Amino acid sequence: MKWIAVLVLALAALPAAAQEWVPMRSAQLQALDKVTARVTIIEARVGSAATFGSLTINLRACQGRSPDEVPDAAAWMEITDSRAAAGAPPAFRGWMFANAPGVNMLEHPVYDIRVLECR
Repeated sequence: MKWIAVLVLALAALPAAAQEWVPMRSAQLQALDKVTARVTIIEARVGSAATFGSLTINLRACQGRSPDEVPDAAAWMEITDSRAAAGAPPAFRGWMFANAPGVNMLEHPVYDIRVLECR
C-alpha cells in the first residue's frame, strides 16, 4: 500500500513540473485587418506599446516554455482602440495563449490579434 501512495505523489508532481513558465522580454504577435485581409507580424517588447491600425497594444508580460518542453506562449496585454468612445474600457485586457487562441481573445469588428511566441 505504501508504494501506491508514493506512486500517486510522483504522478501528481509530473503535471506541475511540465507547466513551468519562463519570463521573456518580447512577444511576436500576428495582427489581422479583417477588412483588407492584411496580416502583419508585430514585435512587441514587455513594458512598451505597439500599434496596429487604431489599436494600441500594451504588452505587460510574456511567458514561454523552457526549451525542453512543448512550445507555448502566454502574453498579458491591454489593447485599446483610439476610435472607442471616451472613457470606454479597453478592447481587451488579459492573457492570450499561443496554443489556445480561442480561450481568451480580442473581440473586435475590424482587427484580430494573436500571440505567436515569446522571445
